[in-house]
Amino acid sequence: MPVATACPIALTAAERVRLKKMAYGYKIEHRLRVRAQIVLHAARGRSNARIARETGLHLDTVRAWRGRFAHGGLPALADRKRSGRPACFTPLQIAEAKALACQLPAETGVPLSRWSCPELAREAMQRGTATFVSASTMRRWLAEDALKPWQHRSWIFITDPCFRTRAERVLDLYARTWEGQALGEDEYVISADEKTSIQARCRCHPTLAPGQARAMRVNHTYGRGGALAYLAAYDVHRARVFGRCEPRTGIDPFTGLGNIGTAVGAENDHGS
Repeated sequence: MPVATACPIALTAAERVRLKKMAYGYKIEHRLRVRAQIVLHAARGRSNARIARETGLHLDTVRAWRGRFAHGGLPALADRKRSGRPACFTPLQIAEAKALACQLPAETGVPLSRWSCPELAREAMQRGTATFVSASTMRRWLAEDALKPWQHRSWIFITDPCFRTRAERVLDLYARTWEGQALGEDEYVISADEKTSIQARCRCHPTLAPGQARAMRVNHTYGRGGALAYLAAYDVHRARVFGRCEPRTGIDPFTGLGNIGTAVGAENDHGS
């Protein structure tokens, strides 16, 4: 049988640069790297047999990709569209499953507080939506529309009749105004909170530093130093956080926290 003549390959400067990036880029898919290397070898005038021998590929593989590039250029090195496996579920079945996920379980008579993918798949099969559907398939359907029925967010209804008046005061302070007048440079707005009953503990033996093939060692036993309260505040307009530990909470520790914030703010303003 006559031997098929190898397709001649002539590259432009742009094609050569692109092919080199594909052939030697470490982030390029392996299959694209192999195809680019075949074309670069072919552009040097090498035969298909030599290319197959040097790259360790089958001769038919080299011949196929060389021919595809010769007739289609760089776009021909990409995979052709495949029909793929026939769809197992109709668009109507998928829409019904998504509609089920958008309902509360109590509305469907299921004794659950919220849906999970296995429970949705089980309920869909019981309703006859599909003969069989797996939890992973249900999860993939929901991900298409960013549906996460297993998550929830709580909220409260505002019942305070004076909410508007109190909220306006807070919002005005955030806007650096009070009773219609702008705040001065020496006036501060802080948002404070406290954390109580923090156990003060100290290790009975010092912690050992890590070494070669050894993690840091922390002694298990500790001594109790009582309970402390941590007061922290956020300077709204200067974006500073400060805090301190106190043996107990109350108006005096809170006042001391405010004094610390004022001193820190004045010091930073003076230093800047």
